[in-house]
Amino acid sequence: MTINVACVGAGYFSQFHYGAWARIEGVEVIGACDTDLSRAQATDAPAFDNLSTMLGTAKPDLLDIILPPTAHATAIRAALSAGIKWIICQKPFCADLGEARAIVDEARTAGARLVVHENFRFQPWYRAIKAALVAGSIGQVHNATFRLRPGDGQGQRAYLDRQPYFQTMPLFLIHETGVHWIDTFRYLFGPVSHVYADLRRLNPAIAGEDAGHVIFDHASGVRALFDGNRHLDHVADNLRRTMGEAWIEGTEGTLTLYGDGSVTQRAFGARDETVIHAPDTWNGFGGDCVYGLQAHVIDAMHGTATLENEAADYLTVLAIKDTIYTSAETGQKLPIPGVS
Repeated sequence: MTINVACVGAGYFSQFHYGAWARIEGVEVIGACDTDLSRAQATDAPAFDNLSTMLGTAKPDLLDIILPPTAHATAIRAALSAGIKWIICQKPFCADLGEARAIVDEARTAGARLVVHENFRFQPWYRAIKAALVAGSIGQVHNATFRLRPGDGQGQRAYLDRQPYFQTMPLFLIHETGVHWIDTFRYLFGPVSHVYADLRRLNPAIAGEDAGHVIFDHASGVRALFDGNRHLDHVADNLRRTMGEAWIEGTEGTLTLYGDGSVTQRAFGARDETVIHAPDTWNGFGGDCVYGLQAHVIDAMHGTATLENEAADYLTVLAIKDTIYTSAETGQKLPIPGVS
């Protein structure tokens, strides 16, 4: 059975969505919509400059929303009004938590499956790390650290060549980027009970914070550190592949993620590392994680996969994000609402 997909949004990141859809067996992209019609036409799919017109004309099985957060609610409501039952929406999902909760309720009432396009957990190195943790390969995990070092945040022209709206976002490091690791840490280590954050802005050319530290207390006993600085780099041929490096430390060993996408395991007390995931060879974004997420949703539509990242669950990610900003403002370690 062919699944007909339509996409709204044809900006910078959409290239990875359209490219992934083209490689998924049994999928046909039957519409691309953007307010700039020329950008929609550049996708080579049937082009539209009005979402309602596209939905009424193309009648897709799934709508993929590739728009900034402030446009999410309007697009989702248009899809629900058109009777679309499967929707993927880019992260960080809606303008704020209140709007996101309302949208989740509306989708549930309409009987629609709403998925947030939070793709970092689908990066192959994190799937490999998850498998090692499930297998108990490093014993009881105590600590985890991810150092974000994309090296793209210096100077007056920071972000302008790729995603210029980054410069004007009042909330940036955590809202736009760190949210990936909120979800990834939950995927790897389970529910977050408390957070403590210290955030700062280093580049005066941008509106939001671009560096900081966030400590996550997980109900499992793991303490994880997100150490983000968009000005600094790490060892990698492509700084955007992993965007940094990670260490996950347990009672029987350590897992290390390197900038080439490889993951090693070192036994406790040993000097040598064993490669458990080879360096990444994908030339596009993030180990082809966009394909990973989209193919996963198609599998779920066929009933062959249990759907991850449904919007109702993603509300917890947004609650954690908001608590991080409150912690940074108050200087306090704070509990996550609804988590004991």
